[in-house]
Amino acid sequence: MATQYEQLNDRLTEFIREQHVYFVATAARDGRVNVSPKGLDSLRVLGPNKVVWLNGTGSGNETAAHLLDTPRMTLMFCAFTGKPVILRLYGTARAVHRGDAEWDGLLALFPPLRGARNMFILEIDLVQTSCGFGVPLFEYQEQRTLMDSWAAHRGEDGVQSYQQERNRVSIDGFATGLPERSHDAGPVQSRENHRTPNMDGTRTPQ
Repeated sequence: MATQYEQLNDRLTEFIREQHVYFVATAARDGRVNVSPKGLDSLRVLGPNKVVWLNGTGSGNETAAHLLDTPRMTLMFCAFTGKPVILRLYGTARAVHRGDAEWDGLLALFPPLRGARNMFILEIDLVQTSCGFGVPLFEYQEQRTLMDSWAAHRGEDGVQSYQQERNRVSIDGFATGLPERSHDAGPVQSRENHRTPNMDGTRTPQ
């Protein structure tokens, strides 16, 4: 049976801190619904009704695009060990980009992440727990290091180029709000000039 709360309490906050993965869901008024898994110690509880999570560079940028149209967001956490429980946080969210006034202060809350692209602040208006009887038991091993090694291989200039080329519009063609690259950051490479792997491990033909 579901139980609803107006805000996070100490018990639920501790549950969030114990999780190694969580899921983010957003949708614009039109187009596709997006659900993304997140890990890498990328979420912080800022208060009983506010959390922030850090987003690395990825193949898409759907969350940012959706929030510009419809700022609703749901975060879901599942217990994969111990007592079964599912925790959902509902609310409205907004993106924080590199160069915004809040960027440096929020970024300091997280471990270093090469390729950090944006952060999202969720203002929570409803907290809900429900049974996790259908969620299987898993044993945690470790976080993957591929995102960091990919960003290190490309370098800061290459990561920014990738973001400009792949992350400025969603799969439905919506703008994501990603800031344009500064003029002193160097030229943006075309896709035909990529010499490093894509996020899925493939290489663009030369």
